[in-house]
Amino acid sequence: MKARKTLRIARWEVSKNAGQFDRRTVAVAAAVLLLVAVLTPLVASQGITLDDGIYRVGVAEDSPYYDPVAEDPTFVAVSPETENADVWIRSDGIRATDTQKGRAALAELRTTVESYNDRLMAAEADGSAAFPVEVSVEYVEQDRVGGGGASAPATRTPDEGEVGLGGSDGSGGDGSPGDESGTDASGDNSGTGDGDGQVGAPSVGSQGSLFGGGQQGTPSDVAPPFPFESLVLAFAFVLPMNFVIQAYASTILDERINDRGELLLVSPVSRGDIIAGKTLPYLLGMVAIASVTAVGIAVLTPAADGAVSIATTAGTSVLAVIPIALLFLASSFVGAMFARSFKELTFVTVTLSVFLTSYAFVPAIFTNVHPVASISPLTLVVRALRGTAVTLGEYAFSTGPLYLSSAVLFALGAGVYREEDMFTQRSVPLKFLDALNGQISGARSVAKLSALSIPFVFVGELLAVALLFALPVELSMPILLIAIAFVEEVAKSVHVYAGFAHARFARSLRSVGILGFLSGLGFFLGEKAVAVAQLVGLPDLELGRAAFGTVTGLGVETSPLVLAGLLFAPLALHAVTATTTAYGASRDRRWYAITLVWATLVHAAYNLTVVSHLG
Repeated sequence: MKARKTLRIARWEVSKNAGQFDRRTVAVAAAVLLLVAVLTPLVASQGITLDDGIYRVGVAEDSPYYDPVAEDPTFVAVSPETENADVWIRSDGIRATDTQKGRAALAELRTTVESYNDRLMAAEADGSAAFPVEVSVEYVEQDRVGGGGASAPATRTPDEGEVGLGGSDGSGGDGSPGDESGTDASGDNSGTGDGDGQVGAPSVGSQGSLFGGGQQGTPSDVAPPFPFESLVLAFAFVLPMNFVIQAYASTILDERINDRGELLLVSPVSRGDIIAGKTLPYLLGMVAIASVTAVGIAVLTPAADGAVSIATTAGTSVLAVIPIALLFLASSFVGAMFARSFKELTFVTVTLSVFLTSYAFVPAIFTNVHPVASISPLTLVVRALRGTAVTLGEYAFSTGPLYLSSAVLFALGAGVYREEDMFTQRSVPLKFLDALNGQISGARSVAKLSALSIPFVFVGELLAVALLFALPVELSMPILLIAIAFVEEVAKSVHVYAGFAHARFARSLRSVGILGFLSGLGFFLGEKAVAVAQLVGLPDLELGRAAFGTVTGLGVETSPLVLAGLLFAPLALHAVTATTTAYGASRDRRWYAITLVWATLVHAAYNLTVVSHLG
């Protein structure tokens, strides 16, 4: 690959496509980018506002409750004499309609009044008197007892004279959790519930930043984290990528349909130069958009309190997003090389976009709550925006599979970037087999392709763990073991099937045995790379041990002799199951499907045995 030729092709790609966009298209694209630029900081700073004006509260202007109601956009303040309201605040107490909406409005009003009181207290000069109790929340890994649910928190009996969070000794007096009376702003008990929709409310008297490193406020403010950060980041970073890959895939397919790509094929440049040159402008565009987005969000975060902090935060965020951009481009390149029409390309790119967005978003929901979040590069972005340092090992674990998968996908697409494949009208599955066949040069290449499939297997297994870990173990464990076995058996056998389909190998038992052993050996050697999972504590998670403990034997509590057996037992397993599927592939498609199911069941039974008896 030569840099000069690559840059020339990239410059030609930009100039060619720039003239294809009319003013209307440019205006729409600019409007979308402007919308993203405006909404991202707005949503990041204000949160979800879909419930503005959803409740009507009847309250007089001279009522102490008027200010908190008027300041909360969730409510609309109306006259207390009106009948068309969800909650009424009058001199005789607070009443709500006996409906689900009325009860929800009352609960929201209580939260609003409490927050209003907290803001009044925060404005007091004597902060220690206003908030005598300071709460620091730190999320730690879940403790499990015997593989079951999380263990119960430890409790102790308060010492004599010790004051609880409510400011009392917990005996049920005023202000204690056992006191069931409520006092309104006037200091009497007129707000006490009487069974007719009338209930007490706290006496009248902030939220932290979206990407803050912890929670601040009164003890009542402490709550589990909500994945709103990941929602904003998925919207801000991933959404623009979908527009870029549409343009990128369209230009690849346009050259195939209009036969314009033949001019590049006959030119004195390699396929690597062509692919790199056509990809470079779109990658740089994604990086530029991600950079602007990262700087914009970093300015809004508490961690970004200076120029150095902003640069560090934005730089870490961009480095974390680059592998996602590469994987988007690589997937769309392969999709464009396989699709036969723009309609088929749209289906392929949308499917890939949904899958990749799910992979990036779902694990990031559990940032600072569960080690499964380390799977997604967006977790690194959230941590960087919170001012938390990201180690090289964490970066390698989150992004390494994406880098490797991108490289393999580009290589797969390059295998069909030739005249006999580019301009033929074959279905996507057949093009996929053609691409695999293009990478086969002999029996040894079967082992190479099995090893190169490890990044995709790793990504698939990590996504399965992320999607299933919240379910009960009794349900998620069998599903996970079967899913892992199926993914691995497909990875070991699909290229062997492609070789037999294109008559690369002799359909004999000797050939089947050799190919099966080489495929199992290549997969076994590449599979040891998943030991990196130990760096982030996934084997401490029960599903993590099921997914990766059977691979290396690490995290399995047993004797050294058994561990040595577990280290090499997968080689025999992979060789046997790969030979079985190779035999089916040498017959026909129906036999291949049957042997694939059988190999999956055998593989799942092996994993279940290891997890059940040795885990």
